[in-house]
Amino acid sequence: MKKKTGKSICIFSGKGGVGKTITALNLAGIYEAIDKKVLIMDLDLSSGNIALCVNKPFQKTIYNFVDDYNNNRFRDFKDYVTHYDEKIDILPCPKDPRQASKIDSKYLEIAIDKAEYLYDVVLIDTNHNLNEANLVILDIVTAILFVMNNDPMDLKNMKSLLSIFRDLNKKNYKILLNNSRDPLKKYFTLFDMKNILKENIDYEITSEFYIKNMDAYVMNGSIITLDTKTPNVFNKDYTTLMKIAVDMLGKEKGDNNEEN
Repeated sequence: MKKKTGKSICIFSGKGGVGKTITALNLAGIYEAIDKKVLIMDLDLSSGNIALCVNKPFQKTIYNFVDDYNNNRFRDFKDYVTHYDEKIDILPCPKDPRQASKIDSKYLEIAIDKAEYLYDVVLIDTNHNLNEANLVILDIVTAILFVMNNDPMDLKNMKSLLSIFRDLNKKNYKILLNNSRDPLKKYFTLFDMKNILKENIDYEITSEFYIKNMDAYVMNGSIITLDTKTPNVFNKDYTTLMKIAVDMLGKEKGDNNEEN
């Protein structure tokens, strides 16, 4: 059997609407740029939209994988993925939200494990709920990238989330402040946010990365970081995304991340 070499990275947050999905897609583009084979797993089981964002029609989803695995019909993990291009594949969320409740969390662990044998990077997009499925995912992935905005409610939720991780002595995470999601929200200084969270903020995407024509990218099914103009037009933020990608690759499961 092929040796497992892939790293699994969960994109998570304390609330919705912070830009997790776009962040996952942008990181996928960065990993393609550095010649890594990537799987984006859409594990926002009831309301995910990764495949829709990139305009890729699909037949099978994580639900089909679970159903087949549970009923001894599973043959090959690749039967369930949809190709975006030569380097990026997608494992979509269920087509019918009602199927989400039928997915046993133990099969998510199996899916992630199998993906780590086949891909260099497994990017996992989720919703922000601390439900059983997400707790299983957060517990088993190599690393976690928390995404947050400069927003009072988001700060409160992130503070609570980080306190839970400290209680569990889990430190395999980094924090990304995404100012491009709502560039006019500037409630707190960076110093204030660090003081409120009692944590370092590891990365910052600036308000300059706000894409006015984001709807056009979505309608075209494009990934921003695969646009050849992006490294030059958004040099600072592209460099930040590259740093995140490289840092995440350097992590190992159980990494204590002492610099945090």
